Amino acid sequence: MPQGLIGRKIGMTSVFGEDGKNIPCTVIEAGPCVVTQVKNADNDGYTAIQLAFDDKKEKHTSRPMMGHFQKANTTPKRKVVEFRDWDGTNQLGDVITVDLFNEDRWVDVTGITKGKGFQGVVKRHGFGGVGGQTHGQHNRQRHPGSMGASSFPSRVFPGKRLPGRTGGDRVKIMNLRVLKVIPESNLLLVKGSIPGAKGSYLIIEK
Repeated sequence: MPQGLIGRKIGMTSVFGEDGKNIPCTVIEAGPCVVTQVKNADNDGYTAIQLAFDDKKEKHTSRPMMGHFQKANTTPKRKVVEFRDWDGTNQLGDVITVDLFNEDRWVDVTGITKGKGFQGVVKRHGFGGVGGQTHGQHNRQRHPGSMGASSFPSRVFPGKRLPGRTGGDRVKIMNLRVLKVIPESNLLLVKGSIPGAKGSYLIIEK
């Protein structure tokens, strides 16, 4: 079996644990995923399995990708992900469901964070700004401050934290507990929050 599945973030809710505590959790639609390619050490130099998730229309699919999906006898898919270190049990065209996961186990979830657009240093890096309105300052409350000395080095060092495009990064959250698996709806309830907007694609790894 592969080490994970592709899923979609549905949203957040909360469930009550056995001790009566209210546990925040994220609802994920995990699978069903179709095996669209199997890689082995002889042909590809490493072992891996490629999974595809979420149907899309043929008119939005390129001809090379159409042929790729037809080899697996499946419809075109929106999201394709490769999982390394596969154990060799699945064949081309197999369907893998959320039954891959068990309750009270731990998973790693990878997603793309929400994009925030072009942001300043206070929001982007947590700068403090210029505190209070004392000592005559009036125009630099949220400014980054000095860029560096003028005479030497007379340049801005690489890595200087500056304003810029924020969010939209690939982030992996590790060791999230699986609270519940609902196979009939392909749903997975995972404790805590997960990066990404509602409806965004996730990679769930065991």
